[in-house]
Amino acid sequence: MTAVPLNETHDPARKSWVESANDPAGDFPIQNLPLGIFSCGSEDAPRPGIAIGDQILDLVEAHKLGLLPNSLPEEAVHSSSLNALISLGQPALSQLRRHVGEVLDAHQSGEGVRSHATRLLHEMSACKLHRPTSISNYTDFYAGIYHAIAAGAQLTPDDPLPTNYKWVPIAYHGRASSVQVSGAMVRRPLGQRPPKSRGEAPGFGPCERLDFELEIGFYVGTGNPQGTSVQIGSASKQIAGFSLLNDWSARDIQRWEMFPLGPFLSKSFATTVSPWIVTAEALLPFRVPALARRADEPNPLPYLFDSEDQESGAFDIGLRVLLSTEKMRERGDLAVEILNSNSRHLYWTPAQMVAHHTVNGCNLLPGDLIGTGTISGPTNAELGSMLELTVGGQQPINLPNGERRTFLLEGDEVTLQGRCERTGFASIGFGSCAATIVASP
Repeated sequence: MTAVPLNETHDPARKSWVESANDPAGDFPIQNLPLGIFSCGSEDAPRPGIAIGDQILDLVEAHKLGLLPNSLPEEAVHSSSLNALISLGQPALSQLRRHVGEVLDAHQSGEGVRSHATRLLHEMSACKLHRPTSISNYTDFYAGIYHAIAAGAQLTPDDPLPTNYKWVPIAYHGRASSVQVSGAMVRRPLGQRPPKSRGEAPGFGPCERLDFELEIGFYVGTGNPQGTSVQIGSASKQIAGFSLLNDWSARDIQRWEMFPLGPFLSKSFATTVSPWIVTAEALLPFRVPALARRADEPNPLPYLFDSEDQESGAFDIGLRVLLSTEKMRERGDLAVEILNSNSRHLYWTPAQMVAHHTVNGCNLLPGDLIGTGTISGPTNAELGSMLELTVGGQQPINLPNGERRTFLLEGDEVTLQGRCERTGFASIGFGSCAATIVASP
């Protein structure tokens, strides 16, 4: 894996003429410039944009004004999804990010560009944000080892990890059609529940143990032809960018159905993603070594091992989960943080996930979504799901207003947040990934 050097786009001193982008507490400074799909008004067609402060730069209008790279195909911008754009690969996305940075730079852009501000910029709060890509396939990994241990201990406490866990990146193929963007409601699913005792028939009805999963998602850029493999040394180049991901889980349905083939209806009803794709280049300052393996743990097989990936293939992304109940919102109470974690706790790197996904010749397509799996940490404050936080519902969490939760109830709103911070660099964020639970039909 060839490391991509930092450049002027990562300069922490860089400022934008869009004043809101210069707020150090904001998610979208000029050093970020994530990609998304937006529309303004019910009759407005969805189109690509870039987040800058509390504004969205309209890439269609920027293209018409000649502010984008000449090599950028028109169809990559005039589209209702980012598939065509990210299929151009990381070099094209890097060139686009550099050009847009110059357009928005307080010192490089001229008055001519700023005179078109009303045409180029849209207030984010007045726009509708859409799912960023048209997803052909969604794969969710199980790469959070602390989650695997905590969840596995509830079923087989003496041997919580699967035998193959430290050898192979485990995953299941999710349901692409039910991936939805932040803000969409999540309806409590129906399904079979485990029998109350051996020999009885299973129950049926609304899920009684509805849960969230704190994850990072990443999107495939160019993809690979069927029958070929992506080598570990170049696997990171297949990743266009990253977002937040909540893989909603019906724990009671999951427990009954997952053996021997794994989760099905317990996962396929909804997955929520944040609307912005933070590019791989924007995250370069926040790359860190892969999670260190103990001396008694196996080294990855050769097709999963690359020295540079081990040195810098993971990411330092601080993650938070906020919970707001219906009663809290009625009283005007703010959402409360119930846990925090960090993506550096993942056992497998994104490049290893890509390399393993394709080693059998499976073809990844532009816009495909890959989830990391639940990202828990080694402490009780870093457990990435209600299943772990409440020890399977045995230890409820207490909220400041006196409410208690073992699993999620109707009206509960779960919000994921992510932020990268490092001394000497501008902090960048992912926006929010939020959804509210509504009742079964």
